[in-house]
Amino acid sequence: MDSAHRLGGWPKPVTEVVVTAGGRAHRDDPVRGETGGPAGNAKLTAWTGLALLGLLAVEGAMLVSIGQLLGVHIFVGVLVLPPVLLKSATTGWRFVRYYTGDRDYVRAGPPPLVLRVLGPLVIVTSLAVLGTGLALIAMGADSFRSLAAPAGVQVTMATLHKASFIAWFVVMTLHVLARTVPALRILSVGRSASVRVPGGRWRLVALAVALAAGLIVGALVLDASSWWTTSWHHE
Repeated sequence: MDSAHRLGGWPKPVTEVVVTAGGRAHRDDPVRGETGGPAGNAKLTAWTGLALLGLLAVEGAMLVSIGQLLGVHIFVGVLVLPPVLLKSATTGWRFVRYYTGDRDYVRAGPPPLVLRVLGPLVIVTSLAVLGTGLALIAMGADSFRSLAAPAGVQVTMATLHKASFIAWFVVMTLHVLARTVPALRILSVGRSASVRVPGGRWRLVALAVALAAGLIVGALVLDASSWWTTSWHHE
């Protein structure tokens, strides 16, 4: 990351993130085998991440009028779960391959240090938001009953969901700022034309299956969330 040295005055971890986020530095992902190896992994991660960005933008828009759009909020919130698991799997696979010494993944190198720290936080907070959201649906009215009272502060599943959302929002905002431009660069037409990465059909199938699973599970969970969609105004 020689470009990072041109941002004088900033610590190296910060300049690495800034340079990467702006698309001025990127990993050289080797192309290997029928799935594309590291390059294929990067493309699947990028496609899934951009699909999630669109879905989460819709989900965020629901917050403006969540009382009237609660059903849509629940449906989209569950729909994103399989894509979140898919993206966690692709990044986890890359992590494991790199730290177990796979030659091509080691050659591609790790992301900047700050993003290596941020990645697990993205996964944990995402699963926390989705997990507490599913728990809210399962618990219904009991979501507002106290689970614990440390230092006299009542903790309910609803408060856990709100707290996990705040943590997730902060972490995800940083993640989106750092990763959107690099993802678009990975998927850019010019770069794809110059380097063909095999396995495109399987990447498309993986993303399509994740979205289809999300649609099915979302419909099932929405059908089971009648207490929320009919009783929201009471809370």
